[in-house]
Amino acid sequence: MVAKLFESYKIKNITLNNRIVMSPMCMYSAGNDGKVTDWHLVHYPTRAIGQVGLIMIEATAVTPAGRISEQDLGIWNDDHIEGLSKLVSMIKVHGAKTAIQLAHAGRKSMVNGEIIAPSPLPFDEKMKTPKEMTSEEVHQTVEAFAEGAKRAKKAGFDIIEIHGAHGYLINQFLSPLTNEREDEYGGSVENCFRFLKAVIEAVQQEWDGPLFVRISATDYHEHGLNAEDYIEFAKRMKELGVDLIDVSSGAVVPAQINVFPGYQVKLAETVKHGAHIPVGAVGIITSGPQAEEILQNDRADLIFLGRELLRDPYWPRTVAKQLNVAIEAPAQYKRGWNQ
Repeated sequence: MVAKLFESYKIKNITLNNRIVMSPMCMYSAGNDGKVTDWHLVHYPTRAIGQVGLIMIEATAVTPAGRISEQDLGIWNDDHIEGLSKLVSMIKVHGAKTAIQLAHAGRKSMVNGEIIAPSPLPFDEKMKTPKEMTSEEVHQTVEAFAEGAKRAKKAGFDIIEIHGAHGYLINQFLSPLTNEREDEYGGSVENCFRFLKAVIEAVQQEWDGPLFVRISATDYHEHGLNAEDYIEFAKRMKELGVDLIDVSSGAVVPAQINVFPGYQVKLAETVKHGAHIPVGAVGIITSGPQAEEILQNDRADLIFLGRELLRDPYWPRTVAKQLNVAIEAPAQYKRGWNQ
């Protein structure tokens, strides 16, 4: 029997070779212009050579002020398309599918100059106080996500993920800990969801391929959101046509998080079965048997890997051996992989 981890997985018109996904991880390796560099052209295709099914590149900013740092990748103008297109081609030639995470950091941006957020609340005492977004700035930012989607399509990506997690701008609108607005974007659940809804709908005007959304399914705070709240958000996203929820957690406010192997998997499982939508699980998933248990017990549909793929670019081969699965080696590596 083929391990489920190595089964293909179809989303709309895209079929992944397996259920292993490279989770988006900032490399802080772009210039101030936000363009792809040689580092990206080595880093990402290496994991494709390693037989990862889906390579999702790091949080890519839809505006200059939406960068987490001034070394982040950008997609805020057409000059970014050429480098991203080259990166996509170098990944796809090795059989992997490609995804991009469209992002805006909001109050967690550390760029020079003014930063914006739903409410003028700093993340902590070391971070800048953001400017509260006007209605016009809300609309402009929604449009920036749409323009980012248009450029992602031109660059040839297979999948888009909207970054709604880790305390960045969309997460800031969703959480009552960071959204104190009194207009149509704050207060009720419907109002707090309105910004994400607008982003999803705007992206879909430019994009008809698979669409993921990453969420932080708990704020780790007694007055914040939890997985049950995100079931309701996920139901709304499903109705809007989102194909998969990438379930992470935390980082909207400073919090103590008890981290252990698979610590976020229960969150993914809760959202999956509560909202009846496919999910990805992430968070200290390091071995083949662990990943296989998650899939076989229907706790998630895809396995997202972060730091484990920084340690081992050829993790699919490592876990294939653990699961007694034979996978095809790149022709150039057969002398080593088939030993």
